[in-house]
Amino acid sequence: MDSEPLTVTAAYRVDPGRESEFYAWAIEILNAAARLPGYLGGGVMGSGSAASEWHVPYRFEAEGPARAWDSSLERARLASLTGPFVQEKRTQRTSGLENWFKGPVRPLPPPPKWKLWLVNLSAVFPPVLIFNVLVIPFIKDTNFLLRTLALCLGVTAMVTWLVMPRLQRILKKWLYPPLQPIRGRHRRMAADGPRARR
Repeated sequence: MDSEPLTVTAAYRVDPGRESEFYAWAIEILNAAARLPGYLGGGVMGSGSAASEWHVPYRFEAEGPARAWDSSLERARLASLTGPFVQEKRTQRTSGLENWFKGPVRPLPPPPKWKLWLVNLSAVFPPVLIFNVLVIPFIKDTNFLLRTLALCLGVTAMVTWLVMPRLQRILKKWLYPPLQPIRGRHRRMAADGPRARR
């Protein structure tokens, strides 16, 4: 659906020895995307090995902001600055519930089970409470199966479109550790590169 959060992941192949240049460019393009409305976050991920594939994920509130970024002049300008040492291999777009707990790209592990349990509990409990207080008293004489169906429909709709997208934005730094270890490794690799090439 157009209103679901959308993750766009671009995969690049970077020539050995040019990783630090690519990383600086990727941070610049993420900073440009962050200035647009509807941007939820992003990152730069790679193994740091020679000729490895790097991923630059962007997350947007919906398809509309993602399309606006794709067609922006600033993105086109920055894309022209990558140089011949970078090859864009593919772009993947995924949306909806599958991205709420998987992180920006598939190589990232999901959060611990206890964190997922807490987030799910936080997402489900308020709608169930509201529905039981405000709706169930008016349909208490209805068939049990119909009452249960109404409860399920109401709660899942509230969780999907109202509660979970907000929890995703509020708790994303808690669910997914920052990329500092990766960034630190690339800084060390860039610093060691000139000595290694001597």
